[in-house]
Amino acid sequence: MSQDLFDQKLNQTGIFKPLAEKMRPKKLVDFVGQKHLLTRGMPLAQMIKQGKISSIILWGPPGCGKTSLARLIAIYNKAHFEEFSAVSAGVSDIRRVIKEAEDRLKFNLQRTILFIDEIHRFNKSQQDAFLGCVENGTVILIGATTENPSFEVNAPLISRSQVFTLQALNDKDIELLVSRSLTYFKGVEFTPEAIKFIAKTANGDARTALNATELAANLSKNVDLEVAKQAVGKKSLYYDKKGDSHYDTISAFIKSMRGNSPDGALYWLAGMIKAGEDPIFIARRMVIFASEDIGNAQPTALVVATSAMQAVNMIGMPEAGIILAQVATYLALSKKSRASYNGLNLALADIDIDNFEPVPLHLRNASTKLMKDMGYGQGYTWTDDTDYQKTQEFLPKKLKNKRYYKPKGD
Repeated sequence: MSQDLFDQKLNQTGIFKPLAEKMRPKKLVDFVGQKHLLTRGMPLAQMIKQGKISSIILWGPPGCGKTSLARLIAIYNKAHFEEFSAVSAGVSDIRRVIKEAEDRLKFNLQRTILFIDEIHRFNKSQQDAFLGCVENGTVILIGATTENPSFEVNAPLISRSQVFTLQALNDKDIELLVSRSLTYFKGVEFTPEAIKFIAKTANGDARTALNATELAANLSKNVDLEVAKQAVGKKSLYYDKKGDSHYDTISAFIKSMRGNSPDGALYWLAGMIKAGEDPIFIARRMVIFASEDIGNAQPTALVVATSAMQAVNMIGMPEAGIILAQVATYLALSKKSRASYNGLNLALADIDIDNFEPVPLHLRNASTKLMKDMGYGQGYTWTDDTDYQKTQEFLPKKLKNKRYYKPKGD
């Protein structure tokens, strides 16, 4: 039975099949996006077409085609496709699938492609359960993850797999997918502006775009920009607050402030606010930045950043976003000095290299007669005469004349 006929019969039974599912490609030439992996001559494209696929990890944001690609691989390899989600599957499910794969290979000479969505959600013991069957070739494992596999997938499993990084689709790719999908909506017209808007607001996620397209088609027979806006509701934004997006975005935010770019700082701040990042986390990083990167070049920066963290805690979102924006631009435009930060690191490095030196006697606190008799505090006097202070030594003898704090121009 053809896929179209199957879909037709499925619809007749009243079982709903989402548009994103209907749009999954059956041929490699119909796959949209990921040209860096699937252009003719590229390793993954060669592996798929030749049917010589090995276990792989597909790492990329939501809606970039990980599941569709896994299913295409199964088609080209003439393999049985078994799919389950790490969210709901357990070790017993893994054992069952492996046993069925062994029987399939033994009696039917057919290999099994085991596709595990969100493989990063499996714990170590669950991931370890795959090692044997991957090693002996019983199954071809395809894991999909939105998280960096270096941190979330066991090293033994990664060593037995190839990791391919997928990218978010661009607007043109999504416009092409949306345009292709319109064949499923007889009698419904979409304006070019509506298609562009749906693609733009999907933020690289094909599934989000197709879901919005389907909803728009159900809202009106003439889908213009206003109908598209109703269907989209809110711009999609991929941002995992515990994953790479979290760390990459805060990194871009800090580097923008460090590079004296208030515009960059505001853009990355807006992205974090839009994604629902914890405002206290942002404020706390600005306090650290005020000391680490600005320091004594503009000491008031630390006061401003600390006040901002307190204000954000008291005010809460969304108004706290205004406070964050004010301080982010202030820090971006402030003079910069890492002298204190660098000096601390130099001192820490000296302590790591050698033992922590004993405090010289003249710097010790002589709180008892015995201590005074032992020489504690002898030779130390204090005046506000700067020249006199230069005669005092405040480092151990071994580090005499060592300089840690080196401000600019000094």
